[in-house]
Amino acid sequence: MLNSKQLQLLDYIKDSPSQSSKEIFEGVKHLASYATIKRILASLVAEKLIVTIGKGKVTKYILSPTYELFYPIDMELYYEKEIDDRTIKENFNLSLITAVLPTTSLFTDDELEKLEGLQNKYLTNISQLSSFEFNKELERLAIDLSWKSSQIEGNTYSLLETERLIKDKETASGRSKEEAVMLLNHKDAIDFMIENPDYLNPLSVSKIEDIHSMLTKELGVNRNIRNRRVGISGTNYRPLDNEFQIRESLLRMCNLINEKTSIFEKALLTLILISYIQPFMDGNKRTARIVSNAIFMNYKYCPISFRTVDAISYKKAMLLFYEQNNINAFKAIFINQFEFAVNTYF
Repeated sequence: MLNSKQLQLLDYIKDSPSQSSKEIFEGVKHLASYATIKRILASLVAEKLIVTIGKGKVTKYILSPTYELFYPIDMELYYEKEIDDRTIKENFNLSLITAVLPTTSLFTDDELEKLEGLQNKYLTNISQLSSFEFNKELERLAIDLSWKSSQIEGNTYSLLETERLIKDKETASGRSKEEAVMLLNHKDAIDFMIENPDYLNPLSVSKIEDIHSMLTKELGVNRNIRNRRVGISGTNYRPLDNEFQIRESLLRMCNLINEKTSIFEKALLTLILISYIQPFMDGNKRTARIVSNAIFMNYKYCPISFRTVDAISYKKAMLLFYEQNNINAFKAIFINQFEFAVNTYF
């Protein structure tokens, strides 16, 4: 557990990177003496929370890329700043996929213990269900997931209207044809994954493209890896715009996820990285949610519907990853929604 002086020093280094110990002391000398600041810096280096650049008198300090993933950020304070006033990582950070995430555990021991306990509860629950009962619960979750995943993207169907559409093919009055198609595409993609649970094992670029095609069918969305720039509402983060680089990043992402042993890490990485890479002109987050759930289903883990997640909170947590490469807010959503799924379905 970090003490207040360590946290304040980390805050200062985050806001004023690449400074020497003397420069840091001048900025935080109200905290402690220079000798104490040096000791705290040494302890933070030892704990791999900060790293050094240069040697001797020209040594400077920055946050470690690993700690940036988990750095505590106050979401309300962060979004009090307007889009153009936020200091962000504007460009795609390939080193996340090639260097940082391969050697980083995304969950603490306590978090993994909680998640594994919930998974064991899920396995106990489904062992007591008949095949008919299990399939009924899975259909209920699929409807909820189709509704919420679409709602996050701006779809205005209610959950009840979604159920009527999927079960009875009854479209809602005052809603567009595209909204109905989006929901039905979700259900088709989920049904495909239920019928072919091992389709995405191992994960590959072509199979991600297949799921994206199912989700965007008849919606006028280009099904191929994009070859031009795409803008993201609410942020100045700029994803890659070169088709070769996008495909290469997707391939590296697939390799990373295939090599991970934790199913929870596989699912969470899929959620954040497909969205971060933005390989398609549209439908990226929808694809990420379905592919992530397909990974859960392949390994007989409880899928998640995201039913109780607030759409704005979801988007803000994702933007925080885009802009700061910080996973904390989105990880909290992931854990919360897995717990909800285990306790609500099956």
